[in-house]
Formats: sequence, structure tokens, C-alpha cells
Amino acid sequence: MKFLYRFGFYLGGFAIGLILLAFFIKGSGVELPSCDYMPNARVLKTIRNNGYSLSENAEKQLSALKLDTTDLNTVFLEGEVDFSNSDTQKEPCGFYTINSQKTMPTPIITTLELCDEKFEVLSVSEMK
Repeated sequence: MKFLYRFGFYLGGFAIGLILLAFFIKGSGVELPSCDYMPNARVLKTIRNNGYSLSENAEKQLSALKLDTTDLNTVFLEGEVDFSNSDTQKEPCGFYTINSQKTMPTPIITTLELCDEKFEVLSVSEMK
């Protein structure tokens, strides 16, 4: 019985410690690391963190589709990288094809080029 008594005190203290830790971490404004280990999530997070620029062709296509950069940001947040249509090892610059989810009003396909850690949106088209 002595062991169960000590084990109960241990679990009680451990639970109180976890609650206090969660309280202090939440209030400190520290951003907890996200678990972006899958290739799709890593590519999209890299695009969001590094930013991107639009080519002239992409700007024309966006205006023709009546979309703007907020729609592109949604694609880079919720989209799926189509690695079968992407060539990430192409020299000198690789490219990625990203498909938007079907939840968007106009599902789109975006092609980006990665040169020297800078992304440029090459084309935006409607998904067929």
C-alpha cells in the first residue's frame, strides 16, 4: 500500500506540473513547433515562409480568372503538391505544381519555380 500511496502523490504532482507548464508556455507567446515532416507540408511551409513573386504571365492569368494573391495564399496553405508533375531536381531551377483543394470556388493549378531559395509563380490555371 505504501507504493500506491507514493505513486498517487507522484501522479498528482506530475499533473499539477503539466498544468503549470502549459499555463506558462501559453502565456509566454512562444510559438510551439509544428510537425511539418511530410514532403507536401514542408514545401508549402517553405513557400509561406520565404514568400513568392508573380511573373507577368501569372498576373495576367490571375486577373483573367478574377483571383488575387489571397487565393494563392489559400492554395499555399491548404493545397497539395503534385510531385508526379513537378521536377524538383531540374537544373538550374526546379519547379513545383500545386493543386488547390476542391473546397475553393475555382479549383486552380499553380506552377512555381524555385531558384536560389526564391519562389516565382509561373502560371495559374483552372483545374479541369
